[in-house]
Amino acid sequence: MFDTMTVTKAGGALCGAFLVFLLGKWAADSLYNTSPVAHAGEEVTQAYSIDTGSDASSAGAEAPAEGPAFADLLASADAAAGEKVFGKCKACHKIDGTNSTGPHLDGVVNRAVASVDGFSYSDGMKAHGGNWDPEALQTFLTNPKGVVPGTKMGFAGLPKPEDRANLVKYLESLGG
Repeated sequence: MFDTMTVTKAGGALCGAFLVFLLGKWAADSLYNTSPVAHAGEEVTQAYSIDTGSDASSAGAEAPAEGPAFADLLASADAAAGEKVFGKCKACHKIDGTNSTGPHLDGVVNRAVASVDGFSYSDGMKAHGGNWDPEALQTFLTNPKGVVPGTKMGFAGLPKPEDRANLVKYLESLGG
């Protein structure tokens, strides 16, 4: 079954494949060298660099400017636009007074946190306390897991302050 010639052929194929990969690496390194090059004792850098903003010198730089206050955004918010934003919430929340994966949201504005009867809240939400006033809703909707550690809510949050203001305006319009 295995004679000397078969073993020799297999060994030669293995060495040949290794040689091809070794030569391919050498050719790629010579064509695509990204390390700094020195000419006449002087180091030459790349022709261009892309600032990713992740270097240590920019870590202490000034924070981005704050936008308008949430109260101003809420005053000019559009409930119809908030209804569209609510489409992201419909998977877990209802507005007809019945609970789903999450508690119902009709009447949520100025309602006590974790106060819907018949819904099993997480320990983090029960411990949070307070009321869902517009400012608290805005803060929570920015980053739910950051505001209430241990919440069951798997939603990442709404990054745009205008979307949060429109959604809160829509929830206000639903009443209780």
